Parts: sequence; structure tokens; C-alpha cells
Amino acid sequence: MWRGVTISYALKAMCFLPLAIAGFWAYGNKIPSSYGGLLTSFSQFNGRKNTSKAVLGLLCILVVINCLSTFQIYSMVVFDNLEFKYTSKKNKPCARWLRIAFRIFFGGLAFFISVAFPFLPSLAPLIGGMTLPLAYAYPCFMWITMKKPEPKSTMWFVNIGLGFLGLSLSVVLVIASVWNLADKGLHANFFRP
Repeated sequence: MWRGVTISYALKAMCFLPLAIAGFWAYGNKIPSSYGGLLTSFSQFNGRKNTSKAVLGLLCILVVINCLSTFQIYSMVVFDNLEFKYTSKKNKPCARWLRIAFRIFFGGLAFFISVAFPFLPSLAPLIGGMTLPLAYAYPCFMWITMKKPEPKSTMWFVNIGLGFLGLSLSVVLVIASVWNLADKGLHANFFRP
């Protein structure tokens, strides 16, 4: 698995660095931070008629390779969980064909959800704000609970401070995303990507 992560990150770097350098060299600060980034901006600035098919194809291939590598990295937790459930239930190692089947199943499920709910990117800040404490606050409080440092010591203050900073960032992000949804609205369209 470590080899897969290393290869995925190397592929992401090979896709992102040329794209970022060429995109900034060509467009500078004109690229909007909206959904789509360089891929959307490329067709807006150049138009379909002025762009060669080879350049547009290369750009799309780099984006597809990046997305596939990213999917492999961030879905690794799900794959591990599925394999762990299987091995703990059957008391035998997971076969190679079954690992491939797990990956195909989860990939198909993720694809179905993305097609069924194409408005999920507008809900991403809200979902991310609600889950932010899992990464930034809870580990600090868990460290205090498990290690039991001396109260009011330096490490105790650092972890309490970082934990409350993570919680406050989560609250601010949730408020901002709710404000943004109330301001722009949510256009929920099912199966219409």
C-alpha cells in the first residue's frame, strides 16, 4: 500500500507542477478560484476554436490522472476498512481478486453518488466544517486524556489551546458556509450533472 501511495503522489506531482507552472506563466492571477480552476479557465480564455486538440487533450489527461491518483490516496481508508472487516469475519487474508472487487465496488458507488448528487461541491464547506474537529480538535483532547499531562503545564496549555482553536475554526467555517448557502442558495438537481 505504501508503494501505491508513493506512486500516486508522484503522479500527482508530475501532473500538478507542469500544470501550475504553465498555467501561471500563461494566465498569471487571472484564473478564478471558482469550481473548475484552470480547466474551466483554459476554455474561457482561449475558446474552443483557438486551442489545439493536442493541448486540450493533454490538459484533460493530466486532470484525469490527477483525479484517479487522488481517489486512490483518499479512499485508502475505505479499502483498509473493507479488507479489515473481511479478514476479521473470515479469519483469512483477503484474496487479490476480492481486493480488486472492493475497489471496483467503492469506485462505482462514488461515481453513482457524484452523478446522483452533482450539487455536493456546494455542500462541501458545510460538511467539512462539521468534520473539521476530527482532524484539528479531537486529537488534542484525546492526547490530554491518554497521556494525562500535569494540569496547567506547557503541553497541557498547548493542546487545550490547539483543541479550542480547531473547534473555533470549525464553528467559523460552518457559519460561513451556512451564510454562503443562504446567500447563493442551493440548487439541488438530482441526476443532472
